[in-house]
Amino acid sequence: MECPSCGSANQDGNRFCGNCGAPLPQYCGACGRKNPIGNSYCGFCGAPLTGAAPLERTANTPAKPALAGAERRRLTVMFCDLVGSTAIASRLDPEDLHEVLSRYHKDVATMVGRFDGFVAKYMGDGVLAYFGYPQAHEDDAERAVRAGLQIVTIARPVAAAPGGRLPVRVGIATGLVVVGDLIGVGESEERGVVGETPNLAARLQTLAEPDSVVIDANTHSLTSGIFEYEELGMVELKGLVEPVRAWRVQRESTIESRFEALHSATALTPLVGREEEIELLVQRWIQAKSGAGQVILLSGEPGIGKSRLTAALLERLRGESHVRLRYFCSAHHQDSALHPTIVQLERAAGFERGDTPEIKLRKIEALLAPTSSPIAGLPLVAELLHIPAGDLYSPSMLNPQRKKEETFELLLHELVILAQSRPVLLVHEDVHWIDPSSCEFLDRVVNRVADLPVLLLITFRPEFQPPWTGQSHVTMLALSRLDRRQGATLVQCVAGGRALPGHTAEEIIKRSDGVPLFIEELTKAVVEAQASRESGEDARAKTSRSALAVPATLHASLMARLDRLGPGSKRMAQIGAAIGREFSYELLAAVVGPSEREIQDRLARLVHSELVFQHGTPPEAAYSFKHALVQDAAYSTLLRSDRQRLHAGIADALEGDFPDRVAREPELLAHHCTEACQIERAVGYWLKAGERAAQRSANLEAIRHLTRGLEALNTLPENFERDRQELAFQIAIGTPMIAVHGYSAPQTGAAYSRARALCERLGEAEPLIETLSGEFVYYFVRGDYSMMRRLTNEARQLAERLPSPLVRLASHRLAGITAMHFGAFAEARSEFEAILRLYDVRQHRSQPVHYVHDPKVSALTYLAPVLWILGFPEQARRSSTAAFHCAAELDQANLAAHVHNFAGAGLDELLGDFPGVQAHAEAIIELADRHSLGYWRLNGLILHGWAMVQQGATEAGIALMCQSTESRAAQGVSWYQARYLCMLAAAYAQVGQAEPGLRIVAEVEDLIAKNREHMWEGEVTRIKGELMRVQGRSASEIEACLARAMAITRAQGAKSLELRAARSLARLWCDRGRRRDACALLAPLFSWFTEGFETADLKATKALLDELTGGA
Repeated sequence: MECPSCGSANQDGNRFCGNCGAPLPQYCGACGRKNPIGNSYCGFCGAPLTGAAPLERTANTPAKPALAGAERRRLTVMFCDLVGSTAIASRLDPEDLHEVLSRYHKDVATMVGRFDGFVAKYMGDGVLAYFGYPQAHEDDAERAVRAGLQIVTIARPVAAAPGGRLPVRVGIATGLVVVGDLIGVGESEERGVVGETPNLAARLQTLAEPDSVVIDANTHSLTSGIFEYEELGMVELKGLVEPVRAWRVQRESTIESRFEALHSATALTPLVGREEEIELLVQRWIQAKSGAGQVILLSGEPGIGKSRLTAALLERLRGESHVRLRYFCSAHHQDSALHPTIVQLERAAGFERGDTPEIKLRKIEALLAPTSSPIAGLPLVAELLHIPAGDLYSPSMLNPQRKKEETFELLLHELVILAQSRPVLLVHEDVHWIDPSSCEFLDRVVNRVADLPVLLLITFRPEFQPPWTGQSHVTMLALSRLDRRQGATLVQCVAGGRALPGHTAEEIIKRSDGVPLFIEELTKAVVEAQASRESGEDARAKTSRSALAVPATLHASLMARLDRLGPGSKRMAQIGAAIGREFSYELLAAVVGPSEREIQDRLARLVHSELVFQHGTPPEAAYSFKHALVQDAAYSTLLRSDRQRLHAGIADALEGDFPDRVAREPELLAHHCTEACQIERAVGYWLKAGERAAQRSANLEAIRHLTRGLEALNTLPENFERDRQELAFQIAIGTPMIAVHGYSAPQTGAAYSRARALCERLGEAEPLIETLSGEFVYYFVRGDYSMMRRLTNEARQLAERLPSPLVRLASHRLAGITAMHFGAFAEARSEFEAILRLYDVRQHRSQPVHYVHDPKVSALTYLAPVLWILGFPEQARRSSTAAFHCAAELDQANLAAHVHNFAGAGLDELLGDFPGVQAHAEAIIELADRHSLGYWRLNGLILHGWAMVQQGATEAGIALMCQSTESRAAQGVSWYQARYLCMLAAAYAQVGQAEPGLRIVAEVEDLIAKNREHMWEGEVTRIKGELMRVQGRSASEIEACLARAMAITRAQGAKSLELRAARSLARLWCDRGRRRDACALLAPLFSWFTEGFETADLKATKALLDELTGGA
C-alpha cells in the first residue's frame, strides 16, 4: 500500500505509514473498497470501518457488497477477454493454466478496483465489470476507459503463447440497465444486470484488436475530449438489430484542463450572470501585479461554474504579459503524493510519449535552468517524477521527511524566481480532491504569495473546508445560482437561436434551479431531441417532456451523491422523490410504516448530505430536494413495479389520512393514481383538478390537468361510462382552451366538436347546450355567420324541447350575439334583455366554468355597445357598470377581460373617453399576462395603440394597432376585427394618411362581404368618406359614400352611428356652402336623442348645429 503523504510502500493492513507516520487509507472489511482517511462507515456499502485490511478472496470470487434491491441505473459495463487462452490450453498443464487465469483475473480486478469499479463476474478468460454500481461516481465512464487502458498495458508473460505473452481485448458500453437482483445460489450467487448494455460491451470487445479498447457512442459522448480516439464508424454486431457507432481508444488527451477537454468539441457558452465575480477577480489581479499577492478561494457546488469563471479570467488576461501555472487535482489521484505538481512539471517540460529517461532529464534541466541550479534541483525533481537518473546524478541520501522539505523549498523557489520576472497567475483547481502532500505544499504557497506579484486562484466544492481563510490577502468567493432572468439568457445562448417548443424554456429554468451546468445540459438535450424529430433521424427521439429527464452527462454525478447515502437513506430519497419535489414527514411516515425512529435517522442522514432541505421538526417537518434533478435521479432508479406500488401507497395515504389536502389539491391524488396505473380512480380527480383550476382562472394548469385526464381515459376500453366521463372533460376544457389559445384556435373547435359528437352518441340533451354554446363561440369569433345561424336555430329547438332555464338562457345569448353580428341591433337588445329577465343568481351561477361566460354578465357586456349604437348612451353606461359589478362577484379572469374589452374599453372608445380606453386596455393586458390569456392580450394592445394615437403618439400607436390586428388575423380571429380595423382607418384619417387608411377600409369591406358581419358596415362606409376627403376626391363621390353610410345605419336603427354619418355629411355640405341643408339634416336627428348630451358625439353635433344656425 502506498502512503499518500510520502509515497512510501507499506504492508497491507498497516493503519499508519511506517516511514512518515501519516494515516493510511482505510479498507472496508465487508466489500474490500478503499475509503478516505477518517471515514467511520464505508462510503460504498455502509458497513462500519474498523481499519481492517481488505478481505482476501480468490480471483474467481468477486466481492459481494451489501446492496439494496434491484433498480434502474445508467451503468458503464466493461468486458475483458484474454486473447488466445483457448489455443494455449492444450499446451499447458491445467494447474499452469489456472495460474495464468488467476494472475489475469487479479490484474483486472486490481485495475478495476483502482478506479472504483466492481468486478461482477469471472467467466473463464472473460471478466465482466461495472462502473457506476454499487457506488456511482460523476465520471464512471471515464474511470472505465482509464481502467481499460491500464489493463491492456499489463504484461502477461506466458511462455507457451505466441510472442511470449497473452494480450487482452476490452469492450466498454454505457446505458440503462436493471441491476441488483440476486441470481444463482451459493458460490454462483451474483448481482445480475439486465439490458442491452452488457451484451453490447461483450460484442464491442470482439471488434477490438489485441491490447486495445473499443467503446460505444454513449461512452464516447461522456468522455469526448478526455481521450484520443480512432472512429470505427457504424459496425454490425452479432445479436444487435441495428448497426452501432464505435471508437477505438488510443490514449489520454493532451488537453491540460478536464473542463476544457469535456468542452473541446464545442465552443464555450457565454459567461452569464457572473459580471461582478469576474470584475472581482480582475481587481485582485491588478492588486497582485503591484506586488501585493492575492488568494481567491472560489467555491461552489458541482456545475455552478467555477471552471467556466476560471476560463473567463484566463481569456480576459490573454493579452497581458504574465506567467500562467495551472494545477489540477484528480478524483483518481487523491492518494498520489503531489500528483498535480507532477503533471504540471511534465507538461511544462514538454514530455512526450516515447521519451527515454535521458531525454526527460534533459528537458527537466532546460525547464529548471532559468530559475535554479539544475545540479541542485534535478535529483529532487527526477525522483518526484519517478525518472531513473542512472549514473548522471547521485541518488538523494536524505530521509523522506527532509527530502519532502527540500522538494517544497525548490518548488517555492521556482515560483519566487518566476514572479520576479513577470506577474504570475497560479490556478489550483478542484482542491476538494487534493492529496495530503499537495495540501501541505499549498499551505506554504498561500503564505508565501502575500508579498509576491502572484494571484493564486483555488477552486473547490463546499464539502472542502479551506484552512486559509481569515488572512488579509485571502478572499472567499462563493458562487450563487443564476436567477430566472440569467437562466433564460443562458437557455437562449445554448439553444443558439432555435425556438424551443411551448413552455420548455421555462421548464428548463425551473428544473435546473439556477445551476448553469444543469441549464446547459437540459437545453442541449431538448435541442438535440428536437433536431432528431425534425430531421426524421430517430423515430424514437424524445419528446420535449422526456428530453427534460436527467441528461446522461449529469446522471452519474447525481447518482454518486445518492449512493453515498447508503441503502436506507437512499430509500427515503426514492420514496420522497415519488411523493414530489417537496414532501412532509407525516406523509412519508404514512407511506413507509411505523418505524419512526428509523425514518428519522435515515432522513437526518439525507438532510446532512444537503441533497434535501428540512423545514421544521418531525412530525411537523417538511422536506424539499435541493435540485429537481436530484429528485429525478432518485426517482429514475425505481423499477416500474416499485414505482407503481409506491404511488399506490401514497394515493392511499393521501385519501385516508389527508382529506383536506386532497380537496385542496385533487391533482396530487390524480397524479399518484395515474402513476399507480389506477386509471378509473385517477380520472375523477383529474376532472376535479381541472375544474378547480379553471374556477381560479389558472387556465394553463386547468388544460394540463384535463389533458392528463383525457390521456388516462384513452387507455380505457370504450364504453358508455368512458364516453360519459370524456364528455365532462371536453366540456370542462373548452373555457380554459379559449382563454389560452383563443376562441378561434383549432384546439378549441376540436374540443367542442368532440363534445357534441359524444352528446349525440350518448343521447344526452342537456349537456348539448353547453357544447353548442362553445361551438358557437368558436365559429362566431372566426366569423362563420352561416354556422352561427345554424347553431342558434339548434339552440332554439333544444330550448323548446327541454324545460330548462339554463338552456333558454344559452339560446337567447346565441340569438343575441348573432343578431348583433348581423346588424339587427333592436333584435339583439331584445334577446339580451330576455336573459336579464330570466336570470336567477341562485340557480344560474352554479356552473360558471362550463359556460364560455356567465349569461347575465355576457348579456350586460354586449348590451352596453348595442344600447349606445341604438342611441342610448346613458343606458349603455349603466349596463357597463352592472356588468363590472357582476363580474367582480364571479372573479374569473377570462370573464373580467371580456367585460373590460367590450363594456369597458369598447364602450369608452364609442363614447370618446380616451383615458377610460387607456385604463381598460392596461387592465386587459395585465390580466392576460397574469393568466395566459393570449386572445385578450391582442385586443388590449389594439385598444392601447388607439389611445396612444389620441394622446399624440400617433406613429407608435398606429404601428401597435397594425401589428396586433395582423396577429389577430393570423390566428384566424374575425369577430370584432372589422371594428378594430375601423378604428385603425379612422386613425389614418386623423393624421391625414388617406392611402393606407383606404387599404384598411378595403380589408374591412372584404370581411363584411365574406362573413356577412354588418355590425360596423355603416361606420366603415362613413370613415371611407372621410378618407376620400383627405385624399381630395370629388365632392360628389364623397357625398355618395356618406349618404350610403346614412342609409345603412338608418336601416339598422343605429341612431348613434347614423348621427356620425349625418355629421360627416353636414360638414361636407357646410364646406360647400349648403349650410341650410346641413342644418335640416342634422337637427331632427339631434332632437331624437333624450340622453347622453355630455358624450363626445352629441357635444360635437351640438357645436356644429350652433355653428350652422349662428351663420344662417
